[in-house]
Amino acid sequence: MLIFIDDSGDPGFKIGAGSSPTFVIALVIFDDYLDAEETAVRIKRLRRELRFRDDFEFRFNKCSREIRCAFLNAVSDQTFRIRAIVIPKDRITNPGLKESHETFYNYAIKLVLQNHGGTITGAKLRLDGHGNRELKNSLSTYLRRELNSPRERVFDDLKFRDSKEDVLIQLADMVAGSIRRNYDALASDADVYRGIIKKKEQDVWVFGKGST
Repeated sequence: MLIFIDDSGDPGFKIGAGSSPTFVIALVIFDDYLDAEETAVRIKRLRRELRFRDDFEFRFNKCSREIRCAFLNAVSDQTFRIRAIVIPKDRITNPGLKESHETFYNYAIKLVLQNHGGTITGAKLRLDGHGNRELKNSLSTYLRRELNSPRERVFDDLKFRDSKEDVLIQLADMVAGSIRRNYDALASDADVYRGIIKKKEQDVWVFGKGST
């Protein structure tokens, strides 16, 4: 099992002063390595079809509406499933989570991996490799402590990837961005992107609420 993880929004709590009101962590889950390889090839082929350079990076916030739709339509028939958590920040009351970006980010990843409904075990996790080595080590240690036990092992391996070089991290970014945009009531395209990949969703959990 391979899981590619990325986020959308920011972990800050200065709502109204630049911070996003919601934060999303998305998991793109492949139960078979071959499915992951085929999806990666499809994304690379799309890059050629759009006449982009081979090092072009698909990022939700940097792509136009047309490119987002082309990307999501291209992967919509590939074999993977989506799990995600949507966190409206006004539902976070713990001062420690509000005061530390790192603590909040780590907590959000733990939540979405912890509440898997028996669908994740022994996974290999791949995360966007932003942050310094100390932060990466801190996250890895935290997740192993919180998620793995003698009775349950959610993941076996965690590695950080450069999104510029890994199209499946780019896929996780596009999925996370699509879900978060769906919760932006002021966006004219709020319903566009998530609708394309809705059938891939296994669970999207709104923190403090149920699945949607």
